[in-house]
Formats: sequence, C-alpha cells, structure tokens
Amino acid sequence: MSLLNRANVDTNQQDDMIVRNSNSRQQILRNIRAALPQSSPLPEVLEPGRWQTFPDPVARFAEVLASVGGQMVRTATIEEASQHLNSLPVWQSAKVRCSVIPGLGDSSFDLNEITDPHQLENVDFAVLRGHLAVAENGAVWVQDDTLKHRVLYFIPQHMALAVPASRIVNNMHEAYSQVEVGRHRYAGFISGPSKTADIEQSLVIGAHGARSLTVYLIDELHETEGVE
Repeated sequence: MSLLNRANVDTNQQDDMIVRNSNSRQQILRNIRAALPQSSPLPEVLEPGRWQTFPDPVARFAEVLASVGGQMVRTATIEEASQHLNSLPVWQSAKVRCSVIPGLGDSSFDLNEITDPHQLENVDFAVLRGHLAVAENGAVWVQDDTLKHRVLYFIPQHMALAVPASRIVNNMHEAYSQVEVGRHRYAGFISGPSKTADIEQSLVIGAHGARSLTVYLIDELHETEGVE
C-alpha cells in the first residue's frame, strides 16, 4: 500500500471515530433528557407580613449567632464597645491589628498604605463594618465601601463587626429588601466565625478564616458613619 493510500485510510478511520464519538455523545444526552423529572411549579412567594418574625429580633440574633460560634454585644456607644473589645484576651494579645471604625479599637499599621493584599496575611484582629444584621440566621451584611481590601473579611485570625443597632431585621426577605445587590464589587453575608463540618460531620471552627467573631450592635453608630 502506498503512503498516500495509507494516509487516506488513516484519515477515514479518524473520521469514523469522530462520527462514532459524536453519535455516542448525542445518545447519552438523549438518555439524560429522557430521564429528567418533570418540572414543578415554583413555590408561592409569601407576601410581606407572612414571613418569620420574632418578638425580640436582637435576642434572636444573639441566640443564633452564639449557636454558630460567635457572640453579640449590645452597647449604647462606640466607647462602650471599645471597652469590651479591650477586655478580650484575643484583642490584647493581637500584635497586628486593624480597625476601620473610629473610636473602636486601634490599628498597628496604616491600611491606606497597603497596596498588596498579601501584606495583610499576618493580621491577628480586624474590626470592620457591618451594615445589616439578620435575626433568623445570625448573618451580617458586609460590603466593600468601608474597606480597601476585602481579604480582611477572611484572613484575620479574629474579627469584630460593628453594626448600627437600628439596622437589624427579622429575616432574609427583609434583608434583601434593604440591600442593593450588584451595586458593590464585593458584598455578602457573614454568619459566625469560619467553620466546616465536611469531615465526619465534626464541626471545626476557624478552618478557612477567622477563628472568632464578635458582633457589636451599637445604638449611636449610624448607617452612613465610616462609609466612603
């Protein structure tokens, strides 16, 4: 057999293989489509007033937050919150500290001078801003308008979030009605310290981020305070 004929045979075999693979793929997709369950109608969206509410949203928030490894502290003033923060052993032992809330803790470095987020890898404690607290799941809504580097939400060993006491809602439905999704480059909900139970259903605190979380609900803290 000449080289030209052999090349033609090889090409034809490759074409046949491509066709067979394509047919097999199409058959697999047809089988998957045939086995799909029938679609179900979407659930009814509850109207305002029918969602879960609590007689005391602050107490519920504290209870749920404690159940996921965090703690809530209610104070009238920023000074009171600062006094509590200064009493925490993890704050006292923190060598690298950062606070973006004036009057609540202090910083051991100037965050505005940090250009590379990798420079924040050794932060022991960060005091950051929370905009909204949700009673039903102990979550706090955070966004990047008060923080130059969003990595600070995840990389410190310990973290505190300061939230205006007036900004607590009962449930996620109420929460989403008060936040502007898509407005910020980064935003999200944080509930308690970092944790995982992937391995043998054993809960591990601080697996991927902060090992502790304290949420300060402060009466005198205003929504626009500290927001750029």
